[in-house]
Amino acid sequence: MNVRIELTYKTPKGTEATFRSDEMYVGEAILIAEDLEKTGRKKDISFIDNYDASLTLKEMKQFMKGIQTEPHKITVYFDGGFNVETYQSGLGCAIYYHQNRKSYRLRKNALIDELDSNNEAEYAALHLAIQELGLLNVANIPITFVGDSQVVLNQLNGEWPCMEEELTKWADRVEHDLENLGITPSYKLVSRKGNKEADQLASQALKGIEISSTKET
Repeated sequence: MNVRIELTYKTPKGTEATFRSDEMYVGEAILIAEDLEKTGRKKDISFIDNYDASLTLKEMKQFMKGIQTEPHKITVYFDGGFNVETYQSGLGCAIYYHQNRKSYRLRKNALIDELDSNNEAEYAALHLAIQELGLLNVANIPITFVGDSQVVLNQLNGEWPCMEEELTKWADRVEHDLENLGITPSYKLVSRKGNKEADQLASQALKGIEISSTKET
């Protein structure tokens, strides 16, 4: 979860001012708030979440204790490849997350036959990643999804219309599954080079190389 810090600062002579930080990860916000407390000059400090709810430092610490055992601070990379000769699609995803004060990377790919285009393969790769999040019991948190498909990411962001019936079905499926898990998505477009891990997983799937692994990083 990301939050903003809202701080009322008081000088030794009693002059007050209120400041609000940029959005940051909750763990980092707690560290900064604790450091600000040491100055002895903060009057009030609170944390504003994505829904504009206000939480105290004590409440944030309790929240952090609760999520430590669950996957959090998650970033998902996905990519799909399509072979026009065989009509096979390779799907790949890499999921980076924290759990129990450790960092992990989950890698998964799949080879499927029922798709008709590269754009469908891209959507299917994202859907594969969401299925893996469900298996991790991820729920009710914001997650960043990273890919190199302008079509998929711009359609999901609402920047481009979804004109093709099959892609509309995939977009609806993705949004439905995200809503069921309580995931608030943000989408980041990168170059193919910036998405090379997921791209490699999709290429390996097309070659018949199956990958399914989780390791500590």
